[in-house]
Amino acid sequence: MVLKIKRPIKEEPNVQHMLERMPKNVADSFTDDQLFHLNTALAGRRWGSHKIDVRGTIGLLRSRYYFVLLAGRDKRDLSRTESRIGKLVMAAVIALFLCVSLMLGLVLLYILKSWLGINLFEGFSLGLWDWLKGNT
Repeated sequence: MVLKIKRPIKEEPNVQHMLERMPKNVADSFTDDQLFHLNTALAGRRWGSHKIDVRGTIGLLRSRYYFVLLAGRDKRDLSRTESRIGKLVMAAVIALFLCVSLMLGLVLLYILKSWLGINLFEGFSLGLWDWLKGNT
């Protein structure tokens, strides 16, 4: 694919931005052909591949509007705040999982204790075993 440029290569915004960031003697040493190929190489979109890429246009009255729906795996590095929030959410999910697992384990142990007929406190029962026997 050949990129056709209608104005001088040194007037392209990408090239101007690149040349402004280097010493003047280095910036002046590039030929137009070199700048053209540098612009072509650096203008490529490495980030442009998405699992879901839906693009279209909708004509309403005299105007046409475009829409873009993109979705895919986020390959960017997280900021410090995003990383900290992610760690907090992960810790909360793990804590919730452990609490639910612990409660479920205790309920199962209580049902097993009741099934075996073991009374830890005389005359006290949560009634869970009686409720299970009545519903089965």
